[in-house]
Amino acid sequence: MKTRFLLLASGLLLLSACASVPQPLQGDFAQVSPRDSVASAQPGATVRWGGSIIETVPGQDNTCFQLISRPLNNSGRPDSGASDATDGRFIACRAGFYDPAVFAEGREITVIGRIDGYQDTKIGDYDYRLPRVTADVIYLWPEVSEVRTRYPYYDPFWGPYWGPYWGPRWWW
Repeated sequence: MKTRFLLLASGLLLLSACASVPQPLQGDFAQVSPRDSVASAQPGATVRWGGSIIETVPGQDNTCFQLISRPLNNSGRPDSGASDATDGRFIACRAGFYDPAVFAEGREITVIGRIDGYQDTKIGDYDYRLPRVTADVIYLWPEVSEVRTRYPYYDPFWGPYWGPYWGPRWWW
């Protein structure tokens, strides 16, 4: 009985290790979204937010990213399947140079940092207030490409080994 429990526990532990959050993104964070932080100001809160890059602006001593927020999945990656789900926009700035060619529009990043204020901007004619995060971590996720697999000799009607000229129906 004890051995069975230990095997089950170790198996669950191994499975949970497969779908874990990357080391730089681990920790405890305030459960506040960019939209919530604008509604009730929460400067100084440590957050983990992610999304798609709208714009990358390198400055003299830091680089700022404007992002459209996306909900994070279990591994801390922005959920690209929820393309319409957003909690607004935010700005994340980090010391150093981040190349806009690499951190291009549409790429997904996860940011860990502190809310240090708010910045008013215009999107079209609309006045928009963005939370500004001083980032400790900028995690660029690898691009996901869809891979389509084709089996060259498989025909759903005839099957993988049967064709119109051979197999059990060779006389047709």
